[in-house]
Amino acid sequence: ISGGNRGDKTPIHPNDHVNKSQSSNDVFPTAAHVAATLEVERKLLPAFEKLKNALYEKEKEYADVVKIGRTHLMDATPMTLGQEFSAFRVQLENSIEEIKNKLPKLREIALGGTAVGTGLNAPKGYAEKVAERLSLFTGTTFITAPNKFQALSTIDAQIALSGALKNAAIVLMKLANDIRLLGSGPRSGIGELILPANEPGSSIMPGKVNPTQSECLTQIAAQVIGNDVSIGFSGASGQLQLNVFRPMVIYNLLQSIKLLSDGAENFVKRCIHGMRPNLRQIQSHLDKSLMLVTALAPQIGYDNSAKIAKLAYDKHLTLKQAALELELISEEEFDRLVDPRKML
Repeated sequence: ISGGNRGDKTPIHPNDHVNKSQSSNDVFPTAAHVAATLEVERKLLPAFEKLKNALYEKEKEYADVVKIGRTHLMDATPMTLGQEFSAFRVQLENSIEEIKNKLPKLREIALGGTAVGTGLNAPKGYAEKVAERLSLFTGTTFITAPNKFQALSTIDAQIALSGALKNAAIVLMKLANDIRLLGSGPRSGIGELILPANEPGSSIMPGKVNPTQSECLTQIAAQVIGNDVSIGFSGASGQLQLNVFRPMVIYNLLQSIKLLSDGAENFVKRCIHGMRPNLRQIQSHLDKSLMLVTALAPQIGYDNSAKIAKLAYDKHLTLKQAALELELISEEEFDRLVDPRKML
């Protein structure tokens, strides 16, 4: 285009002109910060907002579905399915907030530090002008890093973002595992959720429905957690004025962002939207639960309540039958106190 021959250093020199005032030592970390910021803003946060909104819709939809809660994987006191989903929604809200809080440091760019952070061979005002141009070009804000020595020698901002992504992965792991546990069965497990039949039938068992979206999301979470370990190790291993682990770090970071974004989108589309409560199974579990006896403890004491639960379990009785057999409370009082909806 300029009239010269390709490969010649005239009339445009690769160092004197193209890379003027720049070193790969400040260009590469800048590119990494810009790429990670844009991917979080344009891809990850919108995907997480979709998932959060989908969980909130289920929270409202299931607000009146009374079920038995579980602690230590054992029956506990009642709650609603909506309350159960509210925990997932708040977890994700917290993750979104944590990720957003990591962006200000990613917006600090290293350009202008040149080789080691001193800014040698860069004219005065160059760093600020570059940040202004990058902001204009990308449509999001970038500023020059206040300390270029730190900007070149460390990957602190990427470590912090990776940590937030790891925490988000842990949230998604919990969500996916709880949903597949609640959907387990359908007849020999908990079976309180009916999951979408994305791939009905196994390779040998006709009609079998597997929780494939949960399986996918938990594998994504495991990969992101592993990526964070590598990024943390890289941050601890950079020597003196340059961290040379940057290529692997930004590769892992962008992979984590992409996996979490795609995983959240797919989980909404192929699992959350299509699942529904198994009301018959939920009611059956609620009716048979021995932990409803907890409501009697303030009236007849913990030890007497425990006697009722133990007798009901040993003799396969209902709680009411056991309570009346032990003559610890009247039928009228039992009915007044043992009402799952009053325990929410």
